[in-house]
Amino acid sequence: MATSPGEPHDPLGQVQVAVLAKAPIPGLAKTRLLAVIGRQGAARLQRQLTRQALQTAQDAGLGTVTLWCTPDARHRFFRALERTTGVRCLVQPSGDLGARMHTAFRVHCARGPLLLIGTDCPVLRPDHLRQAAQALVDGADAVFQPAEDGGYVLVGLRQPQPALFHGMSWSTDQVMSDTRTRARAVGLQVNELDTLWDVDRPQDLVRWRACVVDGSQEASR
Repeated sequence: MATSPGEPHDPLGQVQVAVLAKAPIPGLAKTRLLAVIGRQGAARLQRQLTRQALQTAQDAGLGTVTLWCTPDARHRFFRALERTTGVRCLVQPSGDLGARMHTAFRVHCARGPLLLIGTDCPVLRPDHLRQAAQALVDGADAVFQPAEDGGYVLVGLRQPQPALFHGMSWSTDQVMSDTRTRARAVGLQVNELDTLWDVDRPQDLVRWRACVVDGSQEASR
C-alpha cells in the first residue's frame, strides 16, 4: 500500500510523518532484550515493530510518510518496505539521536509541520497521530506524546527547534522533563498528549504480548 496524503481540503494533510528505524540486524536492534529473546529474536521483533509503526503512520491519513533508516537504507528489509508501501527511505545522518531528529525536522519542515516517531511504541495508534497533527494545525509550536519511562514516543513541530535536541542526555528518565524546560526557555507553545509506553525492557515485552493475546492494542497504564 503506497503512502497516501490526506485529502486536499483536509488541513491535516499538510502534516508529514517521519519514522526513525534501525535495520533489523542481529545484535544492533533491541539490544536491551537480547538476554530474553536473543539476537535473532530481537531482529524479528524489530521487523515487526517497524512494519507496525509504518502502518500506523500511513493509516493516520496525514501528509507524506517517510522512513529514516540506520545504518543505511540499502538493507533488504528497507528496500522491501519501499517497494511494497511506496514510502521513501532516507538515511539517518551521523551524530546522536538529537542530531538525527533535528535533521529530519530541518529537511521536512520547509514543506509543513512534521510528526516524528520511532518504532518502539506498538500502542501508538493512528488516532494519536491525528490528534498530534490537529494540535499543530491549531497553532501549537510543538506537540509531544510522553512515555512512561520519562522520554517521549512522538514529537511534532511546526518549525525546526534545535534547542530541543542539541546536547540532550538521551536514554534517561529526564528527557521529557528536560525537554519541557527547554521548550519554556525558548517560548514554545507546547501541547502534551496522553502518556504511552514502549517496548524497551523485558517487562515491556511481556506487557505487549498480553495486549496482543487480549486482542487489544490499548495503552493501558
